[in-house]
Amino acid sequence: MNWIEVLKEKSSQFPTGPGVYLWTDAAQTVIYVGKAKNLRARVRSYFNDDRLLESKTGTLVHEARDITYILVENEKEALGLENNLIKQHKPRYNVLLRDDKTYPYIKVTDEKYPRVFVTRRLRKGGTYYGPYFPGNLAYRLVNFIHRHFKIPSCKVDFNRTHTHACLEFHINRCHGPCVKGLVEDTTYQSSVNDVRRFLDGKLKDLVKGLESRMQAASENLEFEKAGALRDLIATVAEMEQRQVVAAAEGDDTDIFAFYAEPPLVAVNLFHMRRGRIVDRREFFWEDQPAFESSDFFQQLLIQVYLNQQHIPGHIHVPIEFEDRDILEELLTEKRGRKCTIHTPQRGDKKAMLGLVETNARHSFEQRFRVLRPSSDAIKEALKDALNLEEAPKRIECFDISHIQGTDKVASMVVWEEGRMKKADYRKFIIKTVIGNDDFASMREVVGRRYSRLKEEGQPMPGLVLIDGGLGQLHAAAEALEAIGIINQPLASIAKREEIIYVFGQEDDPAILERHNPVLHLIQTVRDEAHRFAVTFHRTRRNASRLTSELEEIPGIGKITMRKLLTQFGSPEQVKATPLEALSAAIGPAAARKVLDHYAKSN
Repeated sequence: MNWIEVLKEKSSQFPTGPGVYLWTDAAQTVIYVGKAKNLRARVRSYFNDDRLLESKTGTLVHEARDITYILVENEKEALGLENNLIKQHKPRYNVLLRDDKTYPYIKVTDEKYPRVFVTRRLRKGGTYYGPYFPGNLAYRLVNFIHRHFKIPSCKVDFNRTHTHACLEFHINRCHGPCVKGLVEDTTYQSSVNDVRRFLDGKLKDLVKGLESRMQAASENLEFEKAGALRDLIATVAEMEQRQVVAAAEGDDTDIFAFYAEPPLVAVNLFHMRRGRIVDRREFFWEDQPAFESSDFFQQLLIQVYLNQQHIPGHIHVPIEFEDRDILEELLTEKRGRKCTIHTPQRGDKKAMLGLVETNARHSFEQRFRVLRPSSDAIKEALKDALNLEEAPKRIECFDISHIQGTDKVASMVVWEEGRMKKADYRKFIIKTVIGNDDFASMREVVGRRYSRLKEEGQPMPGLVLIDGGLGQLHAAAEALEAIGIINQPLASIAKREEIIYVFGQEDDPAILERHNPVLHLIQTVRDEAHRFAVTFHRTRRNASRLTSELEEIPGIGKITMRKLLTQFGSPEQVKATPLEALSAAIGPAAARKVLDHYAKSN
């Protein structure tokens, strides 16, 4: 059956209005989603002889077994629907924005006791503020909220009963809603309302409320509280003045550029605010064998801007694309003010585009060539990939090793400032767990390690990494919470899938491309922990086997057993050792007993 002729005939029956079309393969998997002003004309164009000779189009048409469409009212609706279907189906012939954790937002949850934290994913529930440029601004604002409004970011389960508050409460950065009686509901809610006004930019309203509370505190002779409110009012008033100046200094501009050696593509996005570069983001693709820059940038811009709240006033791209006017109109409506998409041809704007292109090429070299990122660069990339508050200087990674629950051991390896630090490696013998229970073993080891650090007053690592999936991750989290450590950055990497789960963000795991240096780092640390654990387990197992066999030999005591254990590495080696060598190690009489025992057992 000539499927191309069948599909060509089917497309001739398509309507002539705007809409979205979907190509599917023999397994009924969606392999491409596109939009069109005229569905019939656009889809029939795929069957032109010239287009069938194109790499991407020809491969797509030959692989397809069906094509369907969805008719909509206008092209703007088609753009939005195309974006949603691409996110839903992830077709392999579309440009997929895998690294869409681009912009940091601040989220205020909708719990009984709301929390506030930085996130790069927009999910249902809660209120989001942002995005913030540069990325560390969001963390600075959340830190300000902790210090002045005492609303936490922790992952403690407020529905459970807790007997004591954590360190954040004792250093006056949290109201302590986890412990009953530490804060009244009205006080907590008042602080949450202040946070919302602060993040909404309603600083005048916030100042008025704070002044009223300062006056009340003063009248009640609560002078310490009144003084703290006075200082907060001064800080907020200063921030309000800066906000007014910033708003008067110009519009926002985003600048895109790329460097490609298909199937590898690197894109840089520079954010300019008030004439200054405030942030830079990188995107990478490994699966663009037929790279077409105009189609690529059209799909990229749709996915970037239709999925986020903030729309800049100007977007500069290196190449024109077909639906620029439609997307410009759609983004203008979403923004509420004019948004222009422009390809600079001369002057300062063209020079700035050239700068971004240079950086895109450098990003390509660092990601796909043999260049090794610096220690600082990899730490920042790790921070962004896992949505951590700070770039970790030290990673401690744990792994469990055993055979059907016997000779259970664990390892801890350390990565610090760009390299493995073997002097800090640790071995653990599992003491309290009976049988094959990796989760309980992980709880024991993590609890032992960080109980000791806590007792000695030693600092915690920037990241605790667990070799395993969600079960091991939660076991480690339970061990930390049991000893009063609740804000420790904690992640796990699951074998085979190589999916990275971050505690508190389990619904949003990090799935990194195979060339990503962050994935390489985490895999290296995980593999080293596994190697160290397996080596220790093998040593323990061999020693156990040797000891158990030697104990059966009449006349061989502990001292002699220890000599054999030191001299030879396995029962096979002892069996294969001649009498002379055994005699030199443990004496002729004992050597004869050992060989006679093995001779009888054979």
